[in-house]
Amino acid sequence: MMTGSLNALDPNSLAALKRQSGDGSAESNKRVAQQFEAMFLQLVMKSMRATVPSEGMFESESTRFFQGMYDQQLAQVMAEKGGLGLAAAIERQLNAATAAQSPLAATESGELPAAQAPRLWAPYSADAQSFVSEAWQQASVAAKDLGVPTHFLVAQAALETGWGKAVIRHPDGSSSFNLFNIKAGANWQGRVVETSTLEYENGQAVRRTERFCAYDSYAESFQDYASLIGQSSRYEKVLGQQDPEGFARALQSAGYATDPAYADKLTRVINGSTLRQGMISSSR
Repeated sequence: MMTGSLNALDPNSLAALKRQSGDGSAESNKRVAQQFEAMFLQLVMKSMRATVPSEGMFESESTRFFQGMYDQQLAQVMAEKGGLGLAAAIERQLNAATAAQSPLAATESGELPAAQAPRLWAPYSADAQSFVSEAWQQASVAAKDLGVPTHFLVAQAALETGWGKAVIRHPDGSSSFNLFNIKAGANWQGRVVETSTLEYENGQAVRRTERFCAYDSYAESFQDYASLIGQSSRYEKVLGQQDPEGFARALQSAGYATDPAYADKLTRVINGSTLRQGMISSSR
């Protein structure tokens, strides 16, 4: 049973619910979703009881108080047992939103968690529309070299950096301009930046410190990405891809990221309304 149930009639409950959202993990999302449904059910039961005549020999402030406590507990139990299905729907939405907002590290590097954002990330643009507009021209050059639609690369850069808001920083606060979170391999001759990342090994997240490429501009980031994909035989199936899911699956199959859900996340961004609206706005 869940602990710390909230009272829908308490004006502070929504603030408490926000605090319970925690770090956006699957566990906290489930807890918040169930609490929200419990609060909703409390309001429904309160409305139902309001339609029933309250005058009677056994009716008093005390009975109404205990009736409210009973309704609160009943709503909590119902929510935990599945209730109306509202909690499950909310949980799916919260998990999807968390996945879409979390910046990823790519090229055999796994995730760079948002919890590290305060010190290690540099903003690229203020919103998704600006990000699409600013990245489009540079992405189109790289996309042409790879034979894929431009918006595929814009979407991947958006996924990797949280729409440009989570580009890796140097310790002095300057940007690495690394839009694809490409790791610095043995043959990399340029500048590097180190940061803690999460790798997935056998389905388990493992924290590591890795070296990432640092560029002098976002144009260089797109150029290096095009070279990485275009010149490596492992990414052969990525070249010329015109299908969003095919593009994403080819990247994951080639080992671009260790996150087992990477292809699904990238496909959602490519097909999502945020990118679509950004493309429409930037074309005006």
